[in-house]
Amino acid sequence: MAGHSKWANIKHRKGAQDAKRGKIFTKIIKEITVAAKLGGGDQDANPRLRKAVSNARSKNMPQENITRAIKKGTGELEGVNYEEMIYEGYGPLGIAIYMEVITDNKNRTVSELRNILNKHNGSLAEPGSVSWMFKRVGLIIMSLSSRDEENLMRDVLEVEADDFDIVGEEAYVSVDQGKLITVKEGLEKLGYDVKSAEIIMTPNSLQKIETPDKDKVLELMDLIDSHDDVNQVFSNFSLSE
Repeated sequence: MAGHSKWANIKHRKGAQDAKRGKIFTKIIKEITVAAKLGGGDQDANPRLRKAVSNARSKNMPQENITRAIKKGTGELEGVNYEEMIYEGYGPLGIAIYMEVITDNKNRTVSELRNILNKHNGSLAEPGSVSWMFKRVGLIIMSLSSRDEENLMRDVLEVEADDFDIVGEEAYVSVDQGKLITVKEGLEKLGYDVKSAEIIMTPNSLQKIETPDKDKVLELMDLIDSHDDVNQVFSNFSLSE
């Protein structure tokens, strides 16, 4: 199974995100709006919208907020014109940073992200500079209770997931991105408490960060992740135990 360090950075960022409920709702609403704009308001025919709505419900977002975001995306209600952008960069010690952005003003967003990186010994990079270091996969995070690893392995194989790792009282299940929602629903039917299901960029290899440098790396990642226009951010660093 995958090593603990593979998911350590994701676990850190999700913990930081969960403490910022208002920002989480803002980001989910943007994602729902863009998904509905690009693929229509029918969740059955729009897998991206279906995933975004599922994520909203897992965060206890009110249904009226979800419906309004969909209608803004389809044009039934007036809304902001969002654009999706990918920005790449480097942080302290040369770590690679991959940022997925949803914004209504890309000039403002790129300027603010450049300033954040520059102030923390980093820099923006040209498109393609770091994306080749990552691959796109589905990641499901779920709570564990009394289930042991043998039973979990059986269930993961049954729903056709690829791999899993146990980190504390959580299981991180990786899956082909096209099967994300199907596998999530399969695990829920088996009784698992799914906390999130996302498509992520996971690094092909990890750059180890020693303890003295940990704080400055985590501070930068938190600042980027907290930016209102950043939907998701990924890096290739691994923290020393």
